[in-house]
Amino acid sequence: MLNELSPNPGSRSPRKRVGRGPGSGKGKTCGTGVKGQGTRSGKKIKPWFEGGQMPLYQRVPKKGFQNRFRVENEVVNLAALAVFGDNAEVDVQAMVEKGLVRGSGKPVKVLAEGDAPSGLKLKVNKVSASAQAKIEAAGGSVEKI
Repeated sequence: MLNELSPNPGSRSPRKRVGRGPGSGKGKTCGTGVKGQGTRSGKKIKPWFEGGQMPLYQRVPKKGFQNRFRVENEVVNLAALAVFGDNAEVDVQAMVEKGLVRGSGKPVKVLAEGDAPSGLKLKVNKVSASAQAKIEAAGGSVEKI
């Protein structure tokens, strides 16, 4: 049974033997052409090398400063927390389940746009000072994790 297995006809082509005379189709220079950088042994030309021309990554203008240490936050407004209702305990996982944040692992920050539900117990990474004041004025509490 196993000895009868073979690949489909035409699915495998034989290896091209280079440098085996003019009849092989790849004789003499073995398909590398005549002279130049591509014919040398150990040729390693980077894919972005442009033959000495000013490369694209140098031609394109660069602008601004990219801070490597910038922390991106997932932002939630107080108005969006109304979906939990009054006297609710809200943490990051609850926000992910309601679709308010993506759950990408970025810290969650609550901002003060809108009114806070009364008695809200909030557990998030960051809260703006005005959002915290609104939550506490509405009888809620804020815990930073």
